[in-house]
Amino acid sequence: MSEQPDIHLYTASTMNGWKPLIFLEEAEVEYELTPIDFSKKEQKSEWYVQLNPNGRIPTIIDRGNDDFVVFESGAILWYLAEKYGKFLPEGEKGRSQALQWLMFQMSAIGPMMGQAMYFQRIAEPRGHREEFSIDRYVAESRRLLEVLDKQLAGKMYLLGDPFTIVDIATYPWARSYYWAKVSVEGLNNLQAWFDRMDARPATQRALEIPKPFPAFFGKGDVAVSEAANADRFKSDVKLGQSRSKR
Repeated sequence: MSEQPDIHLYTASTMNGWKPLIFLEEAEVEYELTPIDFSKKEQKSEWYVQLNPNGRIPTIIDRGNDDFVVFESGAILWYLAEKYGKFLPEGEKGRSQALQWLMFQMSAIGPMMGQAMYFQRIAEPRGHREEFSIDRYVAESRRLLEVLDKQLAGKMYLLGDPFTIVDIATYPWARSYYWAKVSVEGLNNLQAWFDRMDARPATQRALEIPKPFPAFFGKGDVAVSEAANADRFKSDVKLGQSRSKR
């Protein structure tokens, strides 16, 4: 009987859910995968909330470190990078820069683009259109992508030549600009970076796990995917409507 891999990953096919998968595939690290089914609300089940109190994905258990549990996608990336000595810059200043840009993704790009996606791809198909919110989050998402475009000027990757966890964290979100209905027109540095990331076999392989969702990237039957995605989160929209009437 073969020995179990150190890393047991619980995740799903979302922008945050793909982050640890990209790391593990790029680093060629063996791992055990448990897909989390949102339609069954497995992320809210008692056994899972004991691992991740916030009831979100992803989460890892490191069997090689006394079953240590790590949740929050950015924290997972940092933990894995330190554990395996990969995709982190060397030196105090380099690591600080990596942490700054990782926090930029976690605090800005993810939340803003996530809201742009929510209001247009989940709430609106359920009959709940918020024009002010859509305009706000789309405009802010575009501004943040412009920040990335400026950072990428003259660089192969976000911190320079080396590929790092900053690229891993940022790529699934920024590359999903289509799903957020945010234009990347004129952002040539960003688009060139997309091309480089698109050409990385391990990164693209990760986007197929646990299952592909090509609609995020403007591929496949977007209308069908949008309807299925909106239906999956229909209870969230009802909650929002009930609050708005108070």
